Amino acid sequence: MKSYISAALIFALLLVSIPAIPLIGEKTADKPSEKAAQTEETTQKTEAEKETAVSDETYIVFDISTGKTEEIPVIDYIVGAVCAEMPATFETEALKAQAVAAHTYAERQKQKALTTPDPELNGAYFSNDSTKYQAYFTESQARQYYGENYEQYAEKIRKAAEAVADEILVYNDEPIIAAFHSMSSGKTESAENIWGSEIEYLVSVESKEDKTAPKYLEEYSFTTDEMRKLLETAFEDIKLGSEPEKWFGKAELSDAGTVLGMPVGDMTLTGQEIRTALSLRSAAFEVKYDKGFAITTKGYGHAVGMSQYGANAMAQEGSTYKEILAHYYPGTELERVGS
Repeated sequence: MKSYISAALIFALLLVSIPAIPLIGEKTADKPSEKAAQTEETTQKTEAEKETAVSDETYIVFDISTGKTEEIPVIDYIVGAVCAEMPATFETEALKAQAVAAHTYAERQKQKALTTPDPELNGAYFSNDSTKYQAYFTESQARQYYGENYEQYAEKIRKAAEAVADEILVYNDEPIIAAFHSMSSGKTESAENIWGSEIEYLVSVESKEDKTAPKYLEEYSFTTDEMRKLLETAFEDIKLGSEPEKWFGKAELSDAGTVLGMPVGDMTLTGQEIRTALSLRSAAFEVKYDKGFAITTKGYGHAVGMSQYGANAMAQEGSTYKEILAHYYPGTELERVGS
């Protein structure tokens, strides 16, 4: 329990900086012959019970635009979260993996809200404020976002979500911190390197397919004056000196290429601090100076947990959502909610 509380605190920091329902429709292996006598009627009854359980479950969500709470069916919430978090053009198995991650996030947040409620949520489990909680589209928002493609994409995402509707990822019988990001530098990061505390299943794994993702490399240019203003605004006590070519020192890098520490003026900053100050796509970057600053980043996001582009590449190569989740969250298990 102690490690669970510690991890929850770390995930709360992640959210500020930036994720009882049996499954319908998952096929099982053939039963042993002695169980073959199970009747079709019993099977249909079991499936009906599962469907009822799914439809009866709701999440209480606080709407920041109205100041009211709303009960949203779990499946609708999962669909809305996937719509907001992953491109609908991605492979179905990648969408399933994202649906499990979204559901896991919601279940973990629900448990937290039930034990230590946030007064600002007015009894809700989370809100639709994407700066603090997992992004979520209502139907109207999804329609506006997808435009004429809405019907096609909504159906695709809903089918993927329904296929895994009762599954979440657990570690030591607790819903995991289902962190995810757009793309890594080619290798995901550990929670320890990014948030300063070890989480057993959020470790660095290979994700080399990310290197072929759109905008894997992104270049930024800053004049000397622009850089000074940004750094002095973010770090009030920093002293940069009169030689801009010496403002940035040699970076300490992780195995995944994230800047763990870098001398900047008279301070040593983390890559995440520099990323935030300069609005960079990632903390895996290089800095060069030639009458101005040129910064090149690799990947997009904090790089912890599941890479969405990596997941899509795995799906394109034939991996199932279970294999994707096992790769990016090693040591975790899929569990049916309420089992």
